[in-house]
Amino acid sequence: MSSDRPWFQQYPEGIPREIDVDEFPSVVSVLENAIDNYRARPAFSNLGKTLTYAEIDELSRQFAAYLLGELKLKKGDRVAIMLPNCLQYPIATFGVLRAGLTVVNTNPMYTARELRHQLVDSGASVVLVLDNFGDTVQEVVRDTPVKQVITTGLGDMLGFPKGNIVNFVLKYVKKMVPEYNIPGAVRFRATLEAGRRHELPTVEIAPSDIAFLQYTGGTTGVAKGAMLTHRNLVANMQQSAAWVGTNVRYGEEVIITALPLYHIFALTANGLVFMKFGGLNHLITNPRDMPGFVKELKSVPFTAITGVNTLFNGLLNTPGFDEIDFSRLHLTLGGGMAVQRSVAERWKKVTGVTLVEAYGLTETSPAACINPMDLKDYNGAIGLPIPSTDACIKDEDGNVLPVGEVGELCIKGPQVMKGYWNRPEETANVLDPEGWLHTGDMARMDEQGYFYIVDRKKDMILVSGFNVYPNEVEDVIASMPEVLEVAAVGVPDEHSGEVVKVVIVKKDPGLTEDQVKAHARENLTGYKHPRIVEFRSELPKTNVGKILRRELRDESPR
Repeated sequence: MSSDRPWFQQYPEGIPREIDVDEFPSVVSVLENAIDNYRARPAFSNLGKTLTYAEIDELSRQFAAYLLGELKLKKGDRVAIMLPNCLQYPIATFGVLRAGLTVVNTNPMYTARELRHQLVDSGASVVLVLDNFGDTVQEVVRDTPVKQVITTGLGDMLGFPKGNIVNFVLKYVKKMVPEYNIPGAVRFRATLEAGRRHELPTVEIAPSDIAFLQYTGGTTGVAKGAMLTHRNLVANMQQSAAWVGTNVRYGEEVIITALPLYHIFALTANGLVFMKFGGLNHLITNPRDMPGFVKELKSVPFTAITGVNTLFNGLLNTPGFDEIDFSRLHLTLGGGMAVQRSVAERWKKVTGVTLVEAYGLTETSPAACINPMDLKDYNGAIGLPIPSTDACIKDEDGNVLPVGEVGELCIKGPQVMKGYWNRPEETANVLDPEGWLHTGDMARMDEQGYFYIVDRKKDMILVSGFNVYPNEVEDVIASMPEVLEVAAVGVPDEHSGEVVKVVIVKKDPGLTEDQVKAHARENLTGYKHPRIVEFRSELPKTNVGKILRRELRDESPR
């Protein structure tokens, strides 16, 4: 670790400088420990149905036994899980891990192009998909290494008759389930039945085994899989649990999980940390339905909630939110994007609880810095490096900069990924020989060891906590024959932090804004869609012809 670590002096009482990364050899051992300690306690609830730790144990074992016994998957094989927050997610994820396999978390909102890339790149043998997105899988599965498709309806784990009603309403009333036909696909419930016929063998899982291939956007516009090992995830769980756990009541916590579990923030902070605490994850399937979300919050005696700035802002602006009983709430953690001061101050005023900002990356499993839990008010910092984590600010030549100077934030610790899947050059670009992860974020550290993000070194756009890489958007728009040149930049937005803006030089004078947006809808997930389309006669460029995105960004009203 670096010699000068002033942040230790700011650690709240009871927070260790180092964590025991070897207490649990794998994520599976964390799960099994929670099952032993909290068998009868509720573990996950969704749409009125709750599963205990014992039930998660039994169902995930059945799924693991199906994968090994029926499909004959081998250790290290990849299984893609394409689900929103629902009870099938923890069952399937823990089943995959218990079988010694690797989870490929897959955004259900992916377009066919994005899904095809991820399934091919990861070499996934199996994909589990919600019926609502089955048509996307149908479109691409022939072009991928996938041998088995497993399908499920949102109501499938809710029991009779509720599950049947939910599935019927989604398909026939709300028309949210398109027709699709995937020959040879099996239903999730059938896999659990099949798994009962097989003994689950003892699977040796090493700390260095890859637990998750967590895809993150690339500066080249190609998503790449961060290899997160069991040790990475266990380390980050231990770090985060030590940081937030000083006033936790084991076996009694109820955390609202509105961010998708396929996103690394909710996966670790909610799924793993609160499992260690023996807590209940209350899964919100569609947090975009803010009135429905607020109505649900009124019926749940929750103690903790995580989210991104847009989620908190949305709740605060939904009628009825201020009528919720916040008497048990003691932890609100914001990450994924910058928390805005106005939102944090309003959250404290309405709930009585400080919105504590954290900072992390997919590549750090994700937590690297968190503000102290006893923080009285929002401070604009991303916090202090958490236990067993080192952080510093480096210049372009790799020299460590002194206090107050702006440079690239670099992170070191047991939560830092193994590297990018099958991309040694990309790995070498971000992980230096000394083990420092170069985050691409420009930051500074103050005398007390608090870190502040100043700007992004990359041209990445952050929409509601999701990374949007301009190159990917530009590649899609540039594929239109009517487009001569295009640049994509992020512009500030009060709802989502930033939105995508594209500036286009036309090849065909008849090209319209509507055509551009329609093309984007076909090829990009919703949050990557350009909200603003501007046409110009030329784009600003360097003397070697590189488009100056920064100039376009600086012109945008702030």
